[in-house]
Amino acid sequence: MTGRIICCLVALLVVPSSYAQKKIINEARAYIKAGKDFDKAEKLMVGLLKKDSSNRENTKIYDTWFDAVEGQYEQANEKLYLKQKYDTAAFFGLTKRLYEIALTLDTLDARPDAKGRVKFDYREENSEKLNTLRPNLYFGGTYHIRKEQYSQAYDFFSYYLNAAQQPLFERYHYATSDSRMPSAAYWATYCGYKLQDADMALHFSQQALKDVSKAQFVLQYMCEAYQQQKDEAKYLNTLQEGFKRYPEYPYFFPRLADYYTAQGRSDSLLTIANEGLAVNEKNTLFLLAKSLALLNMERYEECTEVSKQLIALNDTLPEPYFNIATCYLNQALELEQSRGRKQRKQLQELYSSARPYMEDYRRLVPEDSKRWAPALYRIYLNLNMGKEFEEIDQLMK
Repeated sequence: MTGRIICCLVALLVVPSSYAQKKIINEARAYIKAGKDFDKAEKLMVGLLKKDSSNRENTKIYDTWFDAVEGQYEQANEKLYLKQKYDTAAFFGLTKRLYEIALTLDTLDARPDAKGRVKFDYREENSEKLNTLRPNLYFGGTYHIRKEQYSQAYDFFSYYLNAAQQPLFERYHYATSDSRMPSAAYWATYCGYKLQDADMALHFSQQALKDVSKAQFVLQYMCEAYQQQKDEAKYLNTLQEGFKRYPEYPYFFPRLADYYTAQGRSDSLLTIANEGLAVNEKNTLFLLAKSLALLNMERYEECTEVSKQLIALNDTLPEPYFNIATCYLNQALELEQSRGRKQRKQLQELYSSARPYMEDYRRLVPEDSKRWAPALYRIYLNLNMGKEFEEIDQLMK
């Protein structure tokens, strides 16, 4: 008896709730049918969804919500067509909201019935509508980029790109038929880069690489994302890929050269320098790296030759002068250590050869006294240049 009473009470509670829900939906439908107050209709549906979590399983609520937002979109579109004043950001926002609602509705629509059958009531119609509106997601993204609103822009591009994976749009084969996909992926990657969000920058990066006109930038953003994640292996691999594909793009080679230098891998530095020079034999950056690698590998004659090539190309670069002088000074040191000071004439020649290059280095970078002062101190001392030696001695003190 008690059980029957409880059941009756539950039924009495459910019926009024269901009736109230139906009444609110009908009220929203009346607004939509009248062709005005679409925003009021939307608020009613959003209110139902917030009021009771069980309402989130009701397809009629989402269908009504979709129609309410679609009505707002059509009104906004008409105003834009007639060149009347309207909030552009709000217009693009309506498109994104339609996608959000339709994707949720499609998920509910795909639920099988008690017999395991799936009958779609909304998919075909919504799919056609949203396919027509889809370009607005792309242009909504570019609109927010121009405003430097990168988080909002990323959301638009994300919806645009993810549509290719949604069952709602499977008949359109966006992944293979939409030529704008790589560009959208690039802009999404760019937004992640500007936001300094490594996960966002990497999420669409492989698709973005298909935009061949911007692939070098994508690889740069990927490098910086891997650095943020402290993933040294992927950072290095991406630098190497970037240099291989775009050897003269200013980002990859300097960082790859710095990495090999810091690791003491002069052989690897020499390899990439030679690879770069095979592309452009007069590129001063590649020649500088080769000069440094040869110096560190104690291949002094080759280093001197390459450094002189550099000076011939650009006599304002300081490093070639320093490298040549260092080659002569290192050879002098080796000679002193192996044969003492018996080879006086040869030592004098080495110090004399080093002198003009180190003096030129001082002239070009007078502020870098930590490098040139000890070297000139040694040169002037061994060449018995009293006046010059005294000046350097005082400077070092």
